[in-house]
Amino acid sequence: MATDNPPAPRVRMIEITDDNEGQRIDNFLITRLKGVPKSRIYRILRKGEVRVNKGRIKPAYRLKKGDVVRVPPVRIAERNASQEQLLPVLARQLREAVLYEDTNLFVLNKPSGVAVHGGSGIGQGVIETLRAAQPEAHFLELVHRLDRDTSGCLIVAKKRSVLRILHELLRGDGVDKRYLALVEGKWQGGKQRVSAPLRKNQLASGERIVRVDPQGKTAITLFKPVCHYPRATLVDVRLVTGRTHQIRVHAAHIGHPIAGDEKYGSTDFNKLMRTVGLSRLFLHACSLSFKLTADAAPVQINAPLQHELQMLLTRLEEQSKLLQ
Repeated sequence: MATDNPPAPRVRMIEITDDNEGQRIDNFLITRLKGVPKSRIYRILRKGEVRVNKGRIKPAYRLKKGDVVRVPPVRIAERNASQEQLLPVLARQLREAVLYEDTNLFVLNKPSGVAVHGGSGIGQGVIETLRAAQPEAHFLELVHRLDRDTSGCLIVAKKRSVLRILHELLRGDGVDKRYLALVEGKWQGGKQRVSAPLRKNQLASGERIVRVDPQGKTAITLFKPVCHYPRATLVDVRLVTGRTHQIRVHAAHIGHPIAGDEKYGSTDFNKLMRTVGLSRLFLHACSLSFKLTADAAPVQINAPLQHELQMLLTRLEEQSKLLQ
C-alpha cells in the first residue's frame, strides 16, 4: 500500500574529496543539510552526533581529503507555503540570469533586491536558492558578495579548489571588477582615486553602517566619468580593495552620493531621481575579467544594465537634449 510519508533519514558516511578539502565542517554540513536551520547544525556538532574519522570535532575543523564524515539522520523541516512559492520563481529568475558557465564556475547577472544569502530576516538568498534548485551539485559557494540592492556580475564556484584560486586572485589584483553608478552632481575633472579607510559601526538603533575613519581598513576606489547629465553623472568604478559598502561610502565622501542610496545618499537627489523612474540603487557590477591560471584562457563577462536603469539613462539623455 502506498504511503505519502517521506522515508526516515539515515546515517550517511561521506568521504571527503578534493572539492571539499579545506572547508570548515560547519559550512560543509550547511551545504549538505539543505533546509536544516543553522542552530540545529551547530547543536548536533556540539553533541558529537557529527564525527570525522569516528572522532568528535569542533565547528571550525577544516576537512582533509580522505576524511570520513558521519552525518547523523536529520529530518529537514517542511517549507511553508510562501517559501514553496518563492523558491521556483527565484530559481527561474536566477537560471535566466546566467551570463557564463563552465565546469568550474558560473556568473550571474544578479537582480537588484535579491540578497546573495539568507540571514538577518531574509529566508532565501541566491546561494540557498541555487543549492535547493540543484540538489545534484555537491559544491556551490559564493566567491564574493554584492549588496542586496546592487545588481550585476556575481561569481559562484562549483569546486572548492576553484573557490580557493578565485579568493587568492581577489586578494591581489587578479580580478578586474567594474561597476556603473549614477551619482549626484556634475563631475569635475576626469579620473579620481579615492583612498579613505573604512570602518564598520553599529548605531544605537542596531543598524549597521560603514564610515570613513582613520582607524578603519584601507579602502581604495577609482572613479571615471562616463556621461554627464543636468544634475547627475554616470561613472565607471573600479575597486582596488573590496570593503563592505565601499563604493557607496566613497561616493558620498567625495560629495557625489549614488542615486537611490537610502543609507548613504541624498534625500533630495533620490526624490528627484524617483520622478524620472528610479526605484532602486543605481549601482551595477557591469563587468569582470580574470584568468584562473597563468596558461588558462581569460574569462571576460559583461552584464547588461537591467531595464529600469537603461530606461532611466534614456530619460536623462532626453532631458539633456532639451536643455541644449
